[in-house]
Amino acid sequence: MSVTMTGLEYLVPLAGDRAASISTHSGKAGKGDIFVSLPKAAPLRPGGPDYTGAAAYLADAVRAGVSYVVCTRAVFDAVRVREIAPGAIGVALVEDTRAALGELAAAYYGTGRSKVAIVGITGTNGKTTSAYLLEAVAKAAGKTPGVIGTVEYRWPGHEEASPLTTPDCLALHSMVASMQGAGADIALMEVSSHAIDQNRIAGLAFAGALFTNLSQDHLDYHRDMEDYFATKARLFTGRENGGLAAPGAALAVYVDDPYGERLFAANDAILGFSLKRGGERIVQGTILEQGRDGLRLQMAYGGDAWDLHSPLVGEFNAANLMGAQAMSLALGFGRSALRALETFSGVPGRLERIANPCGLSVFVDYAHTPDALQKALQALRGAKFERVVTVFGCGGNRDRTKRPLMGEAAAALSDVVVLTSDNPRREEPLAIMADVRPGLAGARRVIEEADRKKAIAAALDIVKPGDALLIAGKGHEPYQIIGDTRYPFSDQRVVRELLGCT
Repeated sequence: MSVTMTGLEYLVPLAGDRAASISTHSGKAGKGDIFVSLPKAAPLRPGGPDYTGAAAYLADAVRAGVSYVVCTRAVFDAVRVREIAPGAIGVALVEDTRAALGELAAAYYGTGRSKVAIVGITGTNGKTTSAYLLEAVAKAAGKTPGVIGTVEYRWPGHEEASPLTTPDCLALHSMVASMQGAGADIALMEVSSHAIDQNRIAGLAFAGALFTNLSQDHLDYHRDMEDYFATKARLFTGRENGGLAAPGAALAVYVDDPYGERLFAANDAILGFSLKRGGERIVQGTILEQGRDGLRLQMAYGGDAWDLHSPLVGEFNAANLMGAQAMSLALGFGRSALRALETFSGVPGRLERIANPCGLSVFVDYAHTPDALQKALQALRGAKFERVVTVFGCGGNRDRTKRPLMGEAAAALSDVVVLTSDNPRREEPLAIMADVRPGLAGARRVIEEADRKKAIAAALDIVKPGDALLIAGKGHEPYQIIGDTRYPFSDQRVVRELLGCT
């Protein structure tokens, strides 16, 4: 059998002509495909990506009859291709197969020539709300947006629940192509740190990027906060310096966040937004009023000033509203389009108020980090409820160091804390709760109930009109992960069932 060594520059036009399909899964590879051998979806460490096991998958793809493979020299040398190839095969050796996949995907789906402007939204908290806010403004500005994020992937004529905040590289390119085919002209994409680190966004050109904030999360993946920040920062760094921002990209960051301030100080092209200060390139906001019915903000930028009323509650939502406005202005949307924010009522699972016949103020939120839980509780405290009751847990097989910190946030800002399970995965729920317990030492009152439905019922039994009940951690998720199985479970549905409003 013959093996021809070729270059990626040969395969890119081949993919563009759709003469061959692209595959990254050896079990799905077929005859005539271009198979790209990817490293493990693991944190990038010194020494480069981890290609352990890649040789075996490459061998399986060759046996399946693919016509071309893209791999590293080390992976190729570990496979006796000539002995197992059923026919002629071309081999392109590259240093970074993820980057190569991006080039091939851009050619295959035509995204390299796409007229869809891609705006990346990154940060620990606020990405989903920011994407929805920007969607509202974009529509008001006469654009046709698509959204790729934590809750769903959607564009004109298409809507699906999302299994990942940022999907894999081939799926992303396919979605952008579908958006263009459906008439969309702007894609609002939540970009996770995992996706940046694993280069799932390879081959895509970002016309804009928004930074919301950075606080402790994903330290089971990143080495430390500096590593976490450096990964996010790539979205605001030009390609000439190893980043992802296209030339002339519209960039907006929250300068009240210390990491956002670092981004802002390092790049004169970035537009800042702040609830504390103004400046030549800072959109400043001031909270004039906040309560149970929402926010009233005053904005100032470029010698101009305007007010904005929003039904969203809490200072963190004020920051989200500011970010959406700054990003919209950076993209060149007219100020009149910002009025769309005044009728935006919120995002599923993001401080979502659950209507009920009992007159109770019940909110479901996705907060699953100390900072996010603190901000959600501060929002309810700022809305002047008489008492705040909080139901929360921590996910299993994730960063354990944040568990007592979640407890501290709940204890400091709640009148009653109900500690329960989140997605325990392969950990014992009681062991997770034990990790949280030290942080609850200062709590006024604590109820422990590992069964999440029973915990919500216990909270509903003690909450009264005038109080606020926050059920945190799962937000929009319609499932609970126990072991390796996803069982149907919705905080919203449970509340409605228990309060008789199904």
